Amino acid sequence: MKAVNYSELRQNLKSNLDAVTDNAELLVVHRSKGKSIVVMSLDEYNSTIETQYLLQSKNNRERLEKAVENIRTKSNLIKSNLIEQ
Repeated sequence: MKAVNYSELRQNLKSNLDAVTDNAELLVVHRSKGKSIVVMSLDEYNSTIETQYLLQSKNNRERLEKAVENIRTKSNLIKSNLIEQ
């Protein structure tokens, strides 16, 4: 995560925004008389919102956590032929 002040952001706006969009990088902008802000790409924002939505339900969160654990431990995996002969 890169951090810049407002003046640096303004002076190098294109390169900073390119880094955010091209590298999925978050950019923290410190303001001298205000709260800092985070700049992120729309793709990253949408991904964050989707993840938040999927995890807000306890049942869904538990199913996803169980699926991740199964992948990590290679248990309960089903091998099937995608092309039937």
